[in-house]
Amino acid sequence: MGSGQQSGIETRIAKQIRAQGAVTVADFMRLALSARELGYYSSRDPLGAAGDFTTAPEISQMFGEMIGLWCVDTWQRLGAPQAINLVELGPGRGTLMADALRAAKLAPDFLAAIRLHLVEISAPLRERQADNLQAFQPQWHDSIETLPAGPLLVVANEFFDALPIHQFTMTESGWRERGVTLGDDDRFAWTLLPPGPQLALLPSSLRAAPLGAIAECSPASQRILGILAQHCLQSAGAALFIDYGPAASGFGDTFQALKAHRYHDPLQDVGDVDLTAHVDLPHLARLAQEAGCGSFGPVGQGDFLRALGIETRAAMLSRHQDHVTQQEIQTALHRLIDAAQMGTLFKVVAITSPGITELAGFA
Repeated sequence: MGSGQQSGIETRIAKQIRAQGAVTVADFMRLALSARELGYYSSRDPLGAAGDFTTAPEISQMFGEMIGLWCVDTWQRLGAPQAINLVELGPGRGTLMADALRAAKLAPDFLAAIRLHLVEISAPLRERQADNLQAFQPQWHDSIETLPAGPLLVVANEFFDALPIHQFTMTESGWRERGVTLGDDDRFAWTLLPPGPQLALLPSSLRAAPLGAIAECSPASQRILGILAQHCLQSAGAALFIDYGPAASGFGDTFQALKAHRYHDPLQDVGDVDLTAHVDLPHLARLAQEAGCGSFGPVGQGDFLRALGIETRAAMLSRHQDHVTQQEIQTALHRLIDAAQMGTLFKVVAITSPGITELAGFA
């Protein structure tokens, strides 16, 4: 907990810990981020210089424009259905979708076909989305369970990283789940939970590991992937996932907190910091394949955006601009695609209905 007075969400989590001895990392994340009215995401706009982190759409309009072109191209590959649900998971301020739909004006038939759906739990962010996207009459959802049937295109940029994870560590007596408890000073502290059925959450590929290894899994991410895969199997569909994480599944402790754009102790100032973990996109791609869907990637964000033409777009935007503006455009481009910035840390995966053999952005 923080050094000051307990927040409302800290009090709630502490009460649950006292009742049951400890909570899993997944429950800790879920309560801290998503508890109604008290959770980090449900109570604020966390983006931008005054917030805790910045996402690619807020860095440059070029990012959303490339996603818009990808959506148009993918819609055509799906057979250009006359009606399609365009869905964004965790739309932030609506910046990505606004930029995407502006770029999509090149394809008026696509704009005529879409029905816009936004999955968002934050009331403050819904207000920003309404301002940015009112011309497209979006419908909001608290979860993907209420998305309508029919053809769909899904965009999820930095969505899965905020979904709860379970953490396990290999001890001399085998795998044990990590949890959060209260220390002697009533501050949140790490603990190991007793062995139990939760060990079944570990993928079989991770069962063998060296002493001290940490494994992470996200049943919440897997559940959402499964629902989207079923949509793609029942109707024409595709989903694009962009998030930071490894190129191959493996071990490691990636649970972290951000506050004012700096790393922070995830057990401190709970409810006022962003809690995230790296996303195992390769695992989600495998699950989609096992369900019968097509899958593409992972590829690095830099390679994906280059393939879609972001460098050409940057040159177009720079034309006839003053030197300062040109430098700003190049700085934003560098941040999005350079290997030392977001270009390789962020990965891109897509899943599709069966039978789709090529997608833009994936070599």
